[in-house]
Amino acid sequence: LLERQATQPALKLVLQDVRDQVADGMALADALRRHPKVFTELAVSMVRAGEEGSFLEDVLKRVADFTEHQEDLKSRLIGSVAYPAFLLVIGSLIVTTMIVWFVPKFEPIFARMERRGQLPWATTALMTLSHNLGRYGTYFLIVLAVGLIFLYRYAQTEQGKYVLDGLKLKLQGAGAIVRSLAIARFCRILGTLLQNGVPILQSIRIAKDATGNRVLSRAIAEAADNVQAGKSLAKPLAASRQFPEDVVEMIAVGEEANNLEQVLIDISENMERRTYRQLDLFVRLLEPVMLMVMAGVILFVVAGLLLPILQSSSIL
Repeated sequence: LLERQATQPALKLVLQDVRDQVADGMALADALRRHPKVFTELAVSMVRAGEEGSFLEDVLKRVADFTEHQEDLKSRLIGSVAYPAFLLVIGSLIVTTMIVWFVPKFEPIFARMERRGQLPWATTALMTLSHNLGRYGTYFLIVLAVGLIFLYRYAQTEQGKYVLDGLKLKLQGAGAIVRSLAIARFCRILGTLLQNGVPILQSIRIAKDATGNRVLSRAIAEAADNVQAGKSLAKPLAASRQFPEDVVEMIAVGEEANNLEQVLIDISENMERRTYRQLDLFVRLLEPVMLMVMAGVILFVVAGLLLPILQSSSIL
């Protein structure tokens, strides 16, 4: 039935292969594992636990709910940053166009005042900036492109990814949002896996990669070694200084009360609600700040063009 309802040919082929493998006697989890680009390790582990514990229907429903929740979170994040990014790109193009092509047309008008030394400083700075962009703009773009390529290649290495993830957590304002989203994702996945009977060490190994941040993943991996030795999860997380104190305390309470899976889900929901509020506030503040910056740049350009004209009028 799912195979017939699939609208994408690639997905239809995947479902057909899964059906054929299950018909040949392979477990559903093993059949799903053959297609890692479609079915995540989280889904495969939950399905395996559901097959072994005879609660596959409940597991499939939880996988569907979790996937829908994650997609909703992703769409909200994209929607929040789309408008500020649009303002930044359009504003940069408009200002660059004005400085490079529009400002030089006024140069003959200001040449006489410049020879007399009567040109205002704003106009002088604007003309200098326009000349430099016109003369060296191509070289600047080449250097910028080479630098971006170098940074991109460095960011593809393990060291570069680790450094970049560390910088994300240290960003002023945005770093707290990135950290909260990553920790909330880790707690939700770990709690969901534990609820579905997946062993805690395997659950931690899967959930640590779901943070999307290598700094946090390393701290969680070190905590997993502690758990494997029969100790608690909360203490190494607190020692890493990557997790907020309230989160660590709630995890410790969940371990003591033998209710860790539900506590993790509650932590995730609370952090997501709090992060949504922080994200909304950040975006609301970002939009007027960007508008004020662009207005200030445009005001500088207009002032640089009008001040000589007003000064000439006052002299006459």
